[in-house]
Amino acid sequence: MVSKVEDIKYDSVELEGITIAYSWCRSRRRTLGITVCKDKSVSVRVPLRTDIKDVRAFVTSRVEWVLKVWKKLDKRPTPQQQGYVRGAVFMYHGDEYYLEFTNGPQRSLQLHDDLLLLTSPEMPSEDTVRGMITHWYRKQAEATVNKHSIECHHLMQAEGIPLPPITIRSMKTRWGSYSYKTKRISLNQNLIKAPLTCLNYVIIHELCHIKVRHHGAIFWKMVGRYVPDYLKIRRQLKQFI
Repeated sequence: MVSKVEDIKYDSVELEGITIAYSWCRSRRRTLGITVCKDKSVSVRVPLRTDIKDVRAFVTSRVEWVLKVWKKLDKRPTPQQQGYVRGAVFMYHGDEYYLEFTNGPQRSLQLHDDLLLLTSPEMPSEDTVRGMITHWYRKQAEATVNKHSIECHHLMQAEGIPLPPITIRSMKTRWGSYSYKTKRISLNQNLIKAPLTCLNYVIIHELCHIKVRHHGAIFWKMVGRYVPDYLKIRRQLKQFI
């Protein structure tokens, strides 16, 4: 009897310290195929009766090719730079805010309705505006991550895992990572621009890695216990990287 086409699964392979995470599914095709998307995600399609061992062996054999494609993607023209003039749009918790200036005795930055309101005694230079907003994002991220990491850890208390130190960093291609060497989680500072559901997912994702190193079925089952709609959130996150 012919097997049914299966849903998308997630796995990863490691070769010489390089980890390639990928999605894969069985399909009515005759050969194994691998694709690298513009966001650098890797997807694999295989014939119906292909064993997972053969899938992993195939991906391992294509690691060098994947790395070459990633390098080409890294050389793509830089997207349009963020502006720092009146009316420029800034994301915060998934909502859009328009930059506006107002006069005041001290420099400050705060949200007001749909505005990101910058107060200053004089019209600040673009570099000053950039610095103020970057600093504001960092402070908001630190406070938000501190609060939500505690909440997510409490949600997962049945797993018996510790809450490690969390570092907020500028990351180009990843939303987060967990280091087994330093026992520290790193989070992408751009998460402050995404909805809080996205932040919670990434925190839980990395907490799960404390217990499960790979991206296999066991890992995603664990993530799904706490974030049932993680597939939807993963797609949503792509617009904020």
